[in-house]
Amino acid sequence: MTFEDYLASHVHNARAASCAEYGELESQILNLSAFQKAWDEITSWPDYEATPLVPLPEMARRLGLKAVLQKDEGKRFDLKSFKALGGAYAVLGILQRHLHDKHGLEGVTSGQFQAGAHSDLIKDIIVATATDGNHGRSVAWGAQMFGCRCKIYVHEHVSQVREQEIAKFGAEIVRIAGDYDASVRQCAADADVNGWQLVADTSSGGGQTDVPKMVMQGYTVMVQEVLDQLAGAAIPTHVFVPGGVGGLAASVAAHLSMRLGAECPRIVVVEPTKADCIFRSIQAGEPTAITVGDTFMACLSAGEVSPLAWPILERHVDDVLALPDEAAVQAMRVLAAGMDADAALVAGESGAAAMAGLIAAANNEPLRNELQLTERSSVVTIGSEGATDAETFARVVGKSAAQIEAAA
Repeated sequence: MTFEDYLASHVHNARAASCAEYGELESQILNLSAFQKAWDEITSWPDYEATPLVPLPEMARRLGLKAVLQKDEGKRFDLKSFKALGGAYAVLGILQRHLHDKHGLEGVTSGQFQAGAHSDLIKDIIVATATDGNHGRSVAWGAQMFGCRCKIYVHEHVSQVREQEIAKFGAEIVRIAGDYDASVRQCAADADVNGWQLVADTSSGGGQTDVPKMVMQGYTVMVQEVLDQLAGAAIPTHVFVPGGVGGLAASVAAHLSMRLGAECPRIVVVEPTKADCIFRSIQAGEPTAITVGDTFMACLSAGEVSPLAWPILERHVDDVLALPDEAAVQAMRVLAAGMDADAALVAGESGAAAMAGLIAAANNEPLRNELQLTERSSVVTIGSEGATDAETFARVVGKSAAQIEAAA
């Protein structure tokens, strides 16, 4: 399979070059103490296992790189997305805080919630969030697992398949007109009026920062898995990660900076040209809201960077690429086909974004040089989701995710 030449827009973050040290400001958002708490909790959940870090030697050879490894979040619990790590973890924290603040109960564990303990005290609590799909599934899953109620706001561009995947966890779905950012604002306003617990993955909607912090801290579990899986191997030179509101990218950049210091890889964020709020913000040097187009990379459809993620993004993200939707389509097909001996991988519309960015950059000589991609480069791409919209995946790839996985 040959690579089509999709031109990527690129902005280099010159401010990050002199800010390699992880500082006090960032530590107030994400830190290793809070990471350890998230790690101990999430790794204790039923069916937890680290998602695969898959080497793709033929992909590397064709791109003229030393190594390419895809972190396959399609294998994350039953939710097929890294988002499972964040939303559900925040739901747990909210319920624990409620029992402490309202009932003086200390140290209630996730296992106790799952066993039905204190159900009379939490069964009427409503957690609410806005979503493009995957975050809402995580929150709904967490609410079902721990025993409270849930409302999920989706905007008009969220597919019926994604809505159904959320509803199967018992959530009440509220569909609104407008885009993702409109759903964030409406959900936050309704939560405030009705006394619901807002489980936002961004602080843009007027919510408090402690919950988005928990969401982002949950994501760092995935980053630590990557480091553990690389044990004994060379530290990668580059990590390509999807954009969106920036929570995942900030979590990746923060955890790698804390763990690796000056050896931290070059962090490259990839987002759609129709939803390039991180690109525009890095370019402007400040958070910059945009009008979002209807992008194929559905879970990256965001017009505003999370204010909580921004202090980390502006200091620790090195580059941002903005790509046309067609590049993600190609990457989905390339990954699903597998190249020679490379494993065939199931990556959804947003889960293919990082690989799409790498393919586009490696095949464009000026951009390749700017990003310092060479035959000595080892690259990790974060495959943030599997086939979370099964109908779209099958239509694009020509096979179902089940068929690909059965043949592996």
